[in-house]
Amino acid sequence: MGKIFYIMGKSASGKDRIYSRLAGDKNLNFKKLILYTTRPRRDGEEDGVQYYFADDKKLKEFREKGKLIESRSYDTIYGIWTYFTADDGQITPGKDRYLAIGTLESYRKMKEYFGENEVVPVYIQVEDGKRLERALNREKEQDNPKYAELCRRFLADQEDFSEDKIKDAGITVRFENDDLDICVKHIINYVNSVS
Repeated sequence: MGKIFYIMGKSASGKDRIYSRLAGDKNLNFKKLILYTTRPRRDGEEDGVQYYFADDKKLKEFREKGKLIESRSYDTIYGIWTYFTADDGQITPGKDRYLAIGTLESYRKMKEYFGENEVVPVYIQVEDGKRLERALNREKEQDNPKYAELCRRFLADQEDFSEDKIKDAGITVRFENDDLDICVKHIINYVNSVS
C-alpha cells in the first residue's frame, strides 16, 4: 500500500538535498509530489522540478474548485510569498509511494486531507548554528543575496517548529543531518520499515 513520505524541517536543514537523493534512488520507487509557490525562482531552479512557480490567480483557481489542500503565506521583505499543495492529480492515495516536502503545518493539513495513516513524517533537524551557517553560505551564492529574508526565515522557524508543535503533530522520529550520507541511509531504512 502506498504512503506519502513528507520531509520537513527548519530552513537550511538540508531538506532539498535529502529530497533529491531520495527521489533519485530508483530502488525506492518514489513518485514526487511537487508543491506550488508564488515566490520568485532562485538561481538554478526549474518550474516543475523544485516547485511549480505560480501566481495568485492559480492559487485562487484551486481554492475556488475545492482542490486546495493547504496553503501558507509569508509576509517577506519582498512581499507576500505563498506556498501551497493542490489536489491536481499528482497523488492516487493508497496506490503508490510518494515523496513530498513542506512545513510542519502543511504536514498536518496533508494528514487531515489524505488520512492519518497515509502520510508519514520525515523530520530533519540540524543544530541552529550549523543551519545558520549553511543558510548564509547558500545565500552568498545567489546573484542577489536576500540576507534580511534569511534572518526572517530563521527566526520564524523557531516558532513554526517549536517543540510543542512538533509533539502536537505526532512526530516521534527525527533524523539528524550532520552527515548527509548517513542521514539519507537512516531515512531509507525508515522508509523501507514502514512501507
